[in-house]
Amino acid sequence: MSVEQFAAGKILRNRYRLDRILGRGAMGHVWQGADVYLERPVAVKTVAADLLALPDWRHTALARFEREAKAAARLDHANITTVYDAAVTEDVCCLVMQLVDGTTLDNVIDGADDGRLSVPAAVSVAAQLCSGLSAAHGAGLVHRDLKPQNVMVRTSGLVKILDFGLVKVLADADPRLTMTGEMLGNVSYAPPELLAGEAPSDGRSDLYAVGCLLHHMLTGHPPFLGRGPAELVTQHLTASPPRLADRGVDAPAGLQDLLHSLLAKRPEDRPTDAAMVYAALAPHLPVAEPTLALRGVPPEDPRRPFLVPQGPIMSRRPKPTAGPVMP
Repeated sequence: MSVEQFAAGKILRNRYRLDRILGRGAMGHVWQGADVYLERPVAVKTVAADLLALPDWRHTALARFEREAKAAARLDHANITTVYDAAVTEDVCCLVMQLVDGTTLDNVIDGADDGRLSVPAAVSVAAQLCSGLSAAHGAGLVHRDLKPQNVMVRTSGLVKILDFGLVKVLADADPRLTMTGEMLGNVSYAPPELLAGEAPSDGRSDLYAVGCLLHHMLTGHPPFLGRGPAELVTQHLTASPPRLADRGVDAPAGLQDLLHSLLAKRPEDRPTDAAMVYAALAPHLPVAEPTLALRGVPPEDPRRPFLVPQGPIMSRRPKPTAGPVMP
């Protein structure tokens, strides 16, 4: 059977028009498109045609894509990109998602003064990530590929987690859906257990990545700076992460202690869950603006960890770009 060819202007399922490519990855492309029926912008993720053309990979790719679609559709949270529709057939394999208006976290960091965010801004991003991850982990899902390119910051300051394309369904122990020799995630933010190829990771692996992202936002760099992937892997596995003070960052002691626990080598030495991390971050969130307080907007309460915290406050915002973006 022929493999579906994707090109700008093509309409999938008689409804979704592909306009331009936003990003490319090993599994396929992400397109900016439009739902011609509802007349709204969408993002459409397609499996690479050349990948589907390989007999040995075709079944694995389709099964993995179907798993992604069903897993992502189960998530309904303000900090996670919404899935609208999906098709997994022999000829068409696509995932239709919310098109996020904003820019990726790496652009936010690059646009900040000295490439560093303030403590309240960085904590706000990390807290929103934990809010979304709490929902995902509660559904039995772990992202395993958190990195700045997979985090969008909307113009309103709302943080969105992108691309659960490498998500691991914790209840799914079928090893056939893990491609042999595949490097999951970005080495700069990957947890030691994933890099070591140990037992299937759980939500605490995502918390390690949150620690790496928080360190990056506060210092301008990931915690480890190797000269190549092999050296980075070694550092994740064996080296103690630098403290914020060593990178010239003045941060509250409690925040430094939390970051140290997030970057623990063993999952059992990290916080138990994302809600616990949110509660620890809550005291460092930005204080609500006086105008918001006058309108009755309450301050953040660590006992209610699923509320969206205040958006990042930056001295200047980078130029918005459409998303999501593939790794």
